Amino acid sequence: MTRRRRIATRFALAMPLLAGAVGASELDDRIAGANLKRGQLFYMQCKTCHDLEAGLPHRVGPNLNGVLGRKAGSAAGFKYSDVLAKSGVVWDRETLDAWIRQPAALVPGNAMAYPGFASDADRAAVIAWMLANGADGAAKP
Repeated sequence: MTRRRRIATRFALAMPLLAGAVGASELDDRIAGANLKRGQLFYMQCKTCHDLEAGLPHRVGPNLNGVLGRKAGSAAGFKYSDVLAKSGVVWDRETLDAWIRQPAALVPGNAMAYPGFASDADRAAVIAWMLANGADGAAKP
């Protein structure tokens, strides 16, 4: 392999890592600038099946209090689809963004019957609202 080819290969292998870092920064910026009232409005669709308040029981979907840092499919007392439980996904801002964009694309075959939000701004607003209301597991006033 020529030197030029080795450098091109290394660059090609590094691009997804660089893109992920840039994407995370862009997502953090979108979340920081998000409209919380809009996030609350859009979260009402999520609230049909999920709660964020600590101590509330699971509904059609699991309680999302403390979801950040949790392995997908691992909330005690909720029956998940096998594909989600075995997905290896750990919930962070990026995986929440991908899930809210299109759950079936992140984990094909999962049981969540929801098409997702196409808008970057709407997803950021929902995530910002979730973070302000228990998704990180911190007690809220």
